[in-house]
Amino acid sequence: MPEYKAPLRDMRFVLNEVFDAGALWDSLAGLQGAVDMETAEAILEECGKIAGQVLAPINRDGDEHSSTWENGEVTAAPGFKDAYQTYVEAGLNGLGGNPDFGGMGMPKTLVAQVEEMVQGSNMAFGLAPMLTAGACLSLNAHGSQELKEKYLPNMYSGVWSGAMDLTEPHAGTDLGIIRTKAAPNADGSYDITGTKIFITWGEHDMAENIIHLVLAKLPDAPAGPKGISLFLVPKVMVNDDGSLGERNAVTCGSIEHKMGIKGSATCVMNYDGAKGWLVGEENKGLACMFTMMNYERLGVGIQGLGVAENSYQNAVAYALDRTQSRAPTGAVAKDKAADPIIVHPDVRRMLMTMRAFNEGGRAFSTYVGSFLDTSKYSDNAEQAKHAEQMVALLTPVTKAFMTDVALESAVAGQQVFGGHGFIREWGQEQHVRDLRITQIYEGTNGIQALDLMGRKVVGTNGALFKLFEQDVSDFIAAQAGNEAAGEFIEPLKAAMENLSDLTQWVIDQAQNNPNEIGAASVEYLHVFGYTAYAYMWAKMALVALPQQDADSFYKAKVETARFYVKRLLPRYIGLTATVKGGSDSLYGLEDSMFETA
Repeated sequence: MPEYKAPLRDMRFVLNEVFDAGALWDSLAGLQGAVDMETAEAILEECGKIAGQVLAPINRDGDEHSSTWENGEVTAAPGFKDAYQTYVEAGLNGLGGNPDFGGMGMPKTLVAQVEEMVQGSNMAFGLAPMLTAGACLSLNAHGSQELKEKYLPNMYSGVWSGAMDLTEPHAGTDLGIIRTKAAPNADGSYDITGTKIFITWGEHDMAENIIHLVLAKLPDAPAGPKGISLFLVPKVMVNDDGSLGERNAVTCGSIEHKMGIKGSATCVMNYDGAKGWLVGEENKGLACMFTMMNYERLGVGIQGLGVAENSYQNAVAYALDRTQSRAPTGAVAKDKAADPIIVHPDVRRMLMTMRAFNEGGRAFSTYVGSFLDTSKYSDNAEQAKHAEQMVALLTPVTKAFMTDVALESAVAGQQVFGGHGFIREWGQEQHVRDLRITQIYEGTNGIQALDLMGRKVVGTNGALFKLFEQDVSDFIAAQAGNEAAGEFIEPLKAAMENLSDLTQWVIDQAQNNPNEIGAASVEYLHVFGYTAYAYMWAKMALVALPQQDADSFYKAKVETARFYVKRLLPRYIGLTATVKGGSDSLYGLEDSMFETA
């Protein structure tokens, strides 16, 4: 049976020693008095127990038996309803929520660690609180006081859950062409009519009510994305006294049969004149939705990280136990017929790759989380604006690069098991299937790369990029004369110089050929990602170097940093050459030439 143990030691290292989260929280006016390290430690410990003892044991059952649909009603996978109650009773559901309405008001740097544990132990389950948190973010930022008072307390407590209803059968990335309609009523409500697909946990039996945030168009709304509004549509109507009333005209038409995350219900939702209420301003629905997108896209990156961590833990356990052949240098386990496979270079290559990506990703997600906290809680306008810009730049990298390398890690974890990795009972193939969706939803990774390259880099003529460039340059400059750190600083410096040159190259090329933006985008994002992880590894190495002789944790950290800069970071060289190969070869074929039969 696969097991999961929350990586609390490394989370503490990243929070306390690398980013000094306590000092960050104390420096932000909006967080002062709201959280301290003792509270944070208690939350991490409690979530670690729930993840390992409650969520992980039902992960495979959810995959094997999944949620079920019958006559419009969805029953959650075995054990999920009880696990949900345990989760919400622990107070974890409203962890980052507004305290004015019952949330705990915890910073994203802390919440990110909790999300990793929940998603890593059981991603299908973790989607339920994740979607509720996203709905709460948009409602808290844009809803009227009346809507917030009426809905947020029960959503934060987990008595009610939330869902985000964007996609339609014909409209995915291009939301401007949605067809769902909203007709105004005299009482200020709206009748919502239309169909939405791919609605995660749009229907289930774990909570008493489900609060849908639905994108729809008003009569005579402007064409395209400028004509989209956002509406709150409850599954069950809520009376003025807060009690539940009659069922709203919103039903689940079916659930999807998926490659992975089978424990979650991915629903087709039908709205037949369902009552809804406007969230935010008319025709400003996308702006309301994008309030939560930075958080959600970081959350998807964290999903990938969490599942990859689970895969790594089980791959290590298997590699230490499974015996096959002898080490290249001679027998290690002389009392056995063969050595544990962890002695073999290729197995170690796979495990070290997984470890380097996972620990680098944990640091990077915390780094991005620190900017989310600063943008939200700082009372310094200039500081908050800088943080907002960093979040805008880094969000597509967190979503796309973190999930791309997480899938690579999960495949490596499966490969370590050899033939057993292909067999369901060992659990590794489920990680590959579950993780695959992270590259697709919340904006495909190709779209994330295009957002980074087109809007954030070329679209600002490199202005946003220069903020990150300056941050890294300041760090490098601060280590001048630190010879012990040179083996990590010099590769980072070279990678950053390459990224800066490549950024300007694409900006220049795009002036004459718009195709260069899309042609460069995916590889460029990966060059950015490898460089950003090098930055994280340099930061971690600086903390670990002085302590490596006294504690094996720090020794392992330094050695993993060495592996990253020697074996993974050099990938940026080939990716850079690919970008500079240009766009012409993408358009050498006429459209009809793609057909092969």
